[in-house]
Amino acid sequence: MKKAHSIICWLLVVLSVPTISIAHRSLQRDRETFQLTRTEPLESAPPALAFTTVALGAFRGLIANNLWNRAVRLQDEGDYFEMVSLADWITKLQPDNSMVWAMQAWNMTYNISVQFDDFNDRWLWVRSGIELLRDQGLRYNPHSVELHRELSWFYQDKIGSNTDYGHWHFKAAWASEMAEALGPNMDLAALAAPQTEDDQARAERLREQFKLNPKWMLHVDEHFGPFDWRLPEAHAIYWADLGIQQVRNEGDVVPLRRVIWQCMQRAVQRGRVRLSAGEFHYGPNLELIPRAYRAYEEMKELEPEKADYIARGQLNFLKDAIYLYYSHNRIADAAALYRTYQETYPDLVIEGQGLDAFVVDRVTSVAGAGKLNLVVALLHGTLGRHYLSLAIGDDDQANGYALLSRQIWEAYQERNAESLQNVSLPTLEELKQQVLGQIVQGGHGFTPELRTALGISVGTETTTTDENQADTSTKPGNQD
Repeated sequence: MKKAHSIICWLLVVLSVPTISIAHRSLQRDRETFQLTRTEPLESAPPALAFTTVALGAFRGLIANNLWNRAVRLQDEGDYFEMVSLADWITKLQPDNSMVWAMQAWNMTYNISVQFDDFNDRWLWVRSGIELLRDQGLRYNPHSVELHRELSWFYQDKIGSNTDYGHWHFKAAWASEMAEALGPNMDLAALAAPQTEDDQARAERLREQFKLNPKWMLHVDEHFGPFDWRLPEAHAIYWADLGIQQVRNEGDVVPLRRVIWQCMQRAVQRGRVRLSAGEFHYGPNLELIPRAYRAYEEMKELEPEKADYIARGQLNFLKDAIYLYYSHNRIADAAALYRTYQETYPDLVIEGQGLDAFVVDRVTSVAGAGKLNLVVALLHGTLGRHYLSLAIGDDDQANGYALLSRQIWEAYQERNAESLQNVSLPTLEELKQQVLGQIVQGGHGFTPELRTALGISVGTETTTTDENQADTSTKPGNQD
């Protein structure tokens, strides 16, 4: 009986082998299809670690866990440089673990970069962190909301914001790289469907070096822009929008949508770039206001449970947009947007308050709030109105705008006296030269006749009609 039972068991084992083999091949195909199998060799790892990895194979996860625990301890101890090697090994062992990529990139971009005083060295680490996520992390984790969010945030915060003392250097370095890559015309339509050898070469470089798809850049530009792609905000929006398309879980896209409307607001404040005397100068892009406002509306529709939170951001943006229009001599646009404000938020409207009084209240609030981007945009507007008043012969109003500009400038500098190293305004003289450069290009409502009346001709950026305003401070760099 026992012998017959053993024979039956062996027969079952033998008969199950083909079934197991078929199931194994099916599972293996699924693992390869969904990129669940990784066999990349470790580079620059100690011999013991490399041998153990190959020998144990299936136990790679256990090795990675031990390395991960060590990396966490190093982070707590502030030993960021050794973490670079450990995290690199972990990503080789578990490249589909998005948390490791995010931690490694954040460590390079934020923790290690600030260890260097030289901004060139800092930029190398910042760019390395971006490249790690963009070129490798997303290659293995194309559907990761975390990696898309982190990459977008690096562009938005580390380059686009002023949280690092080297932010001016980062902005200029990135703008230079993109200017060279995009070419003098920065024609996305031509790069999306290249006809010439030059456009084909540029499109290929965008795809290979920067992992940018010119067709998707054009899509982003048409839907949210148009942007100046030398700006980090355009790239933050690109990766956030691309992530929304890639992420499989709809609930995960909330932080990516937030990146879009935050960066669109900043692009309104400083979305124009002008190269002068080897330096990049930034100014407001008022043409983006309607699309930025629409972005808030879209987000409220897509996230009804967070509509109240988004509406608060939209309200602040609406207030800022009104005075930006007003200060840049687009009174009709400002009045139309003010009517929108009155109709949408009737409970907030002060009875009898007209557009002029509203703008004065908002200007006072912004000047004292320490918002660098907004204050620079506001000063561009008030100085533009100053020059326009000079051009039409209204000296009293010109002096009023000159005084207002100085008061705004001094209020901001006084409010931020303790942190001016990385958030200081340009001097008033620098701001005037920037505005005159915008006027030369037809900004601030200046016609050729008005430029002539002011004493400016195309190709110049100086005037002899502004001799009563004096400079009051100094600051290296340009404005955010």
